[in-house]
Amino acid sequence: MQRIRLRYTKRGRLRFTSHRDFQRAFERALRRAEVPMAYSAGFTPHPKVSYANAAPTGTGSEAEYLEIALTEARDPERLRLLLDESLPAGLDIVEAVEARTPGLADRLTASVWELRLDGVDPGDAERAVAAFNGAGTVEVQRMTKNGVRTFDARPAVAHLETHDVRPDRPSDQPCAILRLVVRHVTPAVRPDDVLSGLRAVADLAPPVPAAVTRLAQGLFDEETGTVTDPLAPDREAAAPEPQAAGATAAAKASA
Repeated sequence: MQRIRLRYTKRGRLRFTSHRDFQRAFERALRRAEVPMAYSAGFTPHPKVSYANAAPTGTGSEAEYLEIALTEARDPERLRLLLDESLPAGLDIVEAVEARTPGLADRLTASVWELRLDGVDPGDAERAVAAFNGAGTVEVQRMTKNGVRTFDARPAVAHLETHDVRPDRPSDQPCAILRLVVRHVTPAVRPDDVLSGLRAVADLAPPVPAAVTRLAQGLFDEETGTVTDPLAPDREAAAPEPQAAGATAAAKASA
């Protein structure tokens, strides 16, 4: 059995697709691409697909991950192209590697988010970010199936800062860009929770819903404060070792 790990995106209007919508579209793409999928046992077999930490409905993403199990070996890049062609534009398969290390889900411990706040003055956003970062606790509320839940969103936020407005945006329209690094904790702290926190500590309330995009997710490096590529260990494991590569070159030269 071969395992392939994929990175895919949710762009444009497709950011409004739910995780279940994506599951249905992806399983149809597997059938169209004639991927030799492994199936679970039991009365209702289903393709062996492992989804990891899907982005909330309504948010875009450049870094969603899943893993599939095959009964026959396939070239990862060729498989990526076939699946990408079988999915609608906006749900794009952008990377595929053979799984050579365990624990993909264990390497998804943090996310990098971009929040575009149309109608918000960058100066107001900067002051709100400073208030959030300086707060010891930031209590927010979220409606759950068991009622309203109150929790502290501050510990999960590893980094929050303002960014310059993109140069292609009209200069007469105020817009603030925030960059957020949030740890994956329980309860999960989402970008909308951070926006609720900004409203609580600084009365920052965007006049229109924020455009939220996940830029990356992976293992959080506590020393550098960065989020590392979760597929890097698989690529490194697939690369030939320097000694082996040197021995092969020497053998060719002697021949």
